[in-house]
Amino acid sequence: MVSMFCGVLLGLLLTQAALDRELGFNKLRFGPWIGNPRLGGIFADPYSKAMLARSGELPLGGGEGLTLVAERDSAGNALSAHCTYTIAGDVPPARYWTLAVSYRDGRLIDNPSQRFGFTSSEIVRGADGKINLVASSLPRAGNWIPLAGAEPLRLTLRLYDTPLANESGGVQPIWPVITRLQCP
Repeated sequence: MVSMFCGVLLGLLLTQAALDRELGFNKLRFGPWIGNPRLGGIFADPYSKAMLARSGELPLGGGEGLTLVAERDSAGNALSAHCTYTIAGDVPPARYWTLAVSYRDGRLIDNPSQRFGFTSSEIVRGADGKINLVASSLPRAGNWIPLAGAEPLRLTLRLYDTPLANESGGVQPIWPVITRLQCP
């Protein structure tokens, strides 16, 4: 009886651990960016489906696009609202994209300016066509995303109508680099 109880408890704990894994088992990693092209399709693994059912999130479908998240900068440090970051470089090919900052649980950061991110149609690009955003708690000129609070952060990059969503593997995009400038 004790061994059966231990077996059931161990099974439940392992299932919980698998569900707490972000984006399931088919993750793609590009520097700090992590995505799962199968997450919104019929080939999503059972744990990914259970995770989505638990969270209530509605992912992009396989032909719609790809969602990528970053909870660490390009050097591997956890993102924090107390630090200042640049998100700079090329964005992978997509018809349209959005980049937003939130808490890790998906809640938007409460800030007076009500600016939570940028889209490909509103960002001001450099002369070379690359993006350059600053995320900090202090106002900055240009493409600034305000940070607030004390909780760990998440950047979410959604690429709509992108060749990356079909898992062809033939496209090796260059991703925006997340650089920590200063941190108290």
